[in-house]
Amino acid sequence: MALLLRVTVACGAVLALVTVRGQAANPTTEAFGRNEIVPDLIDVAPEQTIKITYPQSDVEVSLGNQLTPTQVKARPKLCWEVEPSALYTLLMADPDAPSRSNPEMRSWKHWLVGNIPGADVDAGDVLADYVGSGPPQGTGLHRYVFLVYKQPSRIVFNETVLSSRNPNRGKWNPAEFVKEYELGVPVAGNFYQAQYDDYVPELYATFTDTA
Repeated sequence: MALLLRVTVACGAVLALVTVRGQAANPTTEAFGRNEIVPDLIDVAPEQTIKITYPQSDVEVSLGNQLTPTQVKARPKLCWEVEPSALYTLLMADPDAPSRSNPEMRSWKHWLVGNIPGADVDAGDVLADYVGSGPPQGTGLHRYVFLVYKQPSRIVFNETVLSSRNPNRGKWNPAEFVKEYELGVPVAGNFYQAQYDDYVPELYATFTDTA
């Protein structure tokens, strides 16, 4: 008979349910591999799952579930298991820009925050403001991936800070970013998939800052 273990994190949410039959099955690692986020975006999948909710639309990210650009247009709430006094970096990227079959703009930077104390994203240093999903019409499903890295210490980031109005976010290489700042492997992650809906033109219309 399998033994079921629940993993509870600091925010009080159950993020993982693993089955033990000699060794633990990890739903996060399995989903990242099955959806080819490893190796398209990262080489090593995270073991923890970030709890991600979009309060305005009352939806939750669940390891590849399909959401709409309308549902994810506002910044979400995130929670993951943290270590006392640790700082973290959060990134969100789309490796399927402009499409999964032709990812010549891989990856598109959707969100980047560093020096996050615990899981308090609002208290971190914003390097790129959150921008929701804007997959071009006719390009099918895109994968939108959230990753959290534990920092070795406080970091002085040498990055151009991007506002939510700035669309110059393509051809970003998260692996090079992680290597430059010695972030190691991600400690937590999650992702959803989305394709074009009627909100996408509204999102594009907000891109006014091209500097």
